[in-house]
Amino acid sequence: MTRHDPRIAVVGGGISGLSAALELALGTEGRADIALLESQERTGGVIRTSEFAGLPVDEGADAFLRRVPDALEVAAAVGMRDLTAPTGASAAVWVDRLRPLPEGLLLGVPTSVRSLVRSQLVSPRGSARALADLVLPSRGLEHDSIGTWVRARLGSEVHDRLIDALVGSIYAADTDRFSLASVPQLDGLARGGRSAILTALRTRRPPTGEPIFAAPPTGMGSLTDAIVSRIVELGVTMRIGRAVDRIQAVDGSVEIDGERFDAVVLATPARVSARLLETSAPTAASALASIEAAGVIMVTLAVPAGSLPPSCSDLSGYLVPKSRQRSVTAVSFASSKWAHLRPADGSQILRVSLGRDGLDMDDLDDDDTQTRVIDEVSLHLGCDVAPTATRITRWPGAFPQYRPHHGALVASIEGSLPQTIVAAGASLHGIGVPSCVASGRRAARTVLERLGLGHPPNGDPVRP
Repeated sequence: MTRHDPRIAVVGGGISGLSAALELALGTEGRADIALLESQERTGGVIRTSEFAGLPVDEGADAFLRRVPDALEVAAAVGMRDLTAPTGASAAVWVDRLRPLPEGLLLGVPTSVRSLVRSQLVSPRGSARALADLVLPSRGLEHDSIGTWVRARLGSEVHDRLIDALVGSIYAADTDRFSLASVPQLDGLARGGRSAILTALRTRRPPTGEPIFAAPPTGMGSLTDAIVSRIVELGVTMRIGRAVDRIQAVDGSVEIDGERFDAVVLATPARVSARLLETSAPTAASALASIEAAGVIMVTLAVPAGSLPPSCSDLSGYLVPKSRQRSVTAVSFASSKWAHLRPADGSQILRVSLGRDGLDMDDLDDDDTQTRVIDEVSLHLGCDVAPTATRITRWPGAFPQYRPHHGALVASIEGSLPQTIVAAGASLHGIGVPSCVASGRRAARTVLERLGLGHPPNGDPVRP
């Protein structure tokens, strides 16, 4: 390393920041001094795996989509090719009882009214209202609200019991207040034709036999650990447990708490980024501060063998629509969903989610949380749930909420940042693991281009 080599910092050690550091290290091939700064004592952000019931069980995300290639490419780049896929278990929705999801859904949008009726998830009147989508005229999308679009096309029942239940679970969101454009699959349906059902039917890909999701059998935490190991091998300096107080753009470079760097990838939550940029980029900081976030609680249970109803054996889990929610929003039967999460004694592992935007759980202590989970899941399943082990994980403010016209807000943030600071992460570009990986890699490529060190922002992917 010479004194002329550029210095690049990555602030934030979640999956976005780790992916940015990997892209920078591979792209510069030793031609830059790269440091990753993380305020917590661990990297990985909201990805965390720990032992539960003798198995590595995730406390946050447990898989990633394969159709968005970035996470797969990064996994390959750090030597993680032994990935597993979920079993063929199907999902359900709890509306007074567990009801199977209709076949052929495209992120909750039905492609078969017959399948919708047969599932009995929606009333005959609700099914008839959904069928009206086939003849209703086109309507404008200026509102940029998922709920507004779905209600206009398919009615309130389909919105509540399918699309809000699915998307709301993924994003911990109230879809009436969530940007349609920020969910590309739904936005594509809304803009791809007059009828949501016909557009979904036309664009739905036939089954290929390829799994939709992938995960390391040792848990998602092993992916972030593998990235850390690889970037350390490549010479990235890790500064863990060291909070950043201020980022200041100075004369074509950046100072982080007085230390000079040529560029920074800022991969922290919006509220943190806003505080760090108050002096250097007040316009961007103000916009970042306006991005709200929702918190969730993940409760992991181990229940004795044979204690769940037989009807649960073929289910990967179920969703609870907003109209039926108390505290629990979704339940995953992890031992049915994943073959590697089956304890030797035959017990079952459940992962229960509580809270979303508009359903705050921050005031619940552990005892109240456990009581609510046991009571509500027992009600849903029609049996007495008696866990032999419980783990409670809290993720306050972990889910950014993309309000209508979020894309314009992101564009204003990116346009008001100094050239030496590039923002990345879930607050801006999507919460799924592939979206976060893509955001971090894209930010790194932008830095490389601006410093004249590598390929352009849409250039070659990381190399295995």
